[in-house]
Amino acid sequence: MARRCADLPPAVTGKPAGHRRSDRFLAGLTGVPRVTFVSHVQPDPDSLGSMLGLAHLVEHALGVPTRLSRDGMINRAENRAMVDLLELDLTPVEDLEFLPGEVTVMVDSQPNTGRHSQLCDVPLYAVIDHHTTPGDLKNVPFVDVRPTLGATCTLVTKYLVEQNVPIPARVATALLYGIETEVSGYPREATAVDDSALHLLFPLADMDVVSRMRNARLPHGHFEVLLQALQSSFIYDRLIISWVNNLPQPEQAAEIVDFMVRFEKVDWALCGGVCGDKLVLSLRTFLHGVQAGDLLRKVVGKLGKAGGHDRRAGGAIPLANMSQSGIDDLQAELRRRFLKALSCEDARGQRLVPLREMLQNLQA
Repeated sequence: MARRCADLPPAVTGKPAGHRRSDRFLAGLTGVPRVTFVSHVQPDPDSLGSMLGLAHLVEHALGVPTRLSRDGMINRAENRAMVDLLELDLTPVEDLEFLPGEVTVMVDSQPNTGRHSQLCDVPLYAVIDHHTTPGDLKNVPFVDVRPTLGATCTLVTKYLVEQNVPIPARVATALLYGIETEVSGYPREATAVDDSALHLLFPLADMDVVSRMRNARLPHGHFEVLLQALQSSFIYDRLIISWVNNLPQPEQAAEIVDFMVRFEKVDWALCGGVCGDKLVLSLRTFLHGVQAGDLLRKVVGKLGKAGGHDRRAGGAIPLANMSQSGIDDLQAELRRRFLKALSCEDARGQRLVPLREMLQNLQA
């Protein structure tokens, strides 16, 4: 059964109709022939759930057709399972053709942050996001960026509740999983508003589907990359750095640091993987209030693009030199910058898995 506005705690609502951002968002879409939703490269559950939730809002409230898109492939097992199980119809951005007067809405990202493979030629009407990474928002008619929230799906849930739009199981499942994946680590990056949204969505969502997404089957390549990372990982004080010289999919860098940051002797985990002509970076921390996104952006500097949240961040650096020596030099420079940023320049690296043990395992 779909739940409506009255069921959400007062902390999530409160403004009179007409003065809410959801009202202004919908008002600007009246009369358009279609709305296309776009997000960042390799969209994750928060971006997928946000696009689906906003599409449901626009179609229900205005009767305007919508479509969802994807920028790049979706490779992480859990994310692929979400697309398959919820039957999300995603048009590749390179195949988009636009109607006269059609507009685009960007969710879970901001323009010109280095998180898009290409930009659309149609007007960008709105940006709805929760990241601190600053984007180029000038000339965007509607902007709702709330870094205090743990997930963009929380903001979309708020819009649906404010507009008294019923939330069907498929949409509730996508929104709940999107929020869950953003705030489930430790320390939790969840606010009271995120928890209220989860409380609202839980009885509406298909928890069997959520469980299947959480426990998606892993491909063989996942373990090959994990082995590379384990063999290359070095510990510097409370930091662990893992290098992967052949990263088949960019999302795998995040999978590595999600795993490594749970090591009891570290507070920070960084993974850098060569994926095509870029060095993909992913960062996690066990600490609270340290702004990992700002730190990684400072470390990367003018070498590339980076950003993120308090305890999670990502980035990419174009490889000007694809030779092994060029990659080694870049890794050494990033390691130097990172140790300086964490005030542990004098820390001596120790292998996570001693070389002797690796050789013994190979000979066994």
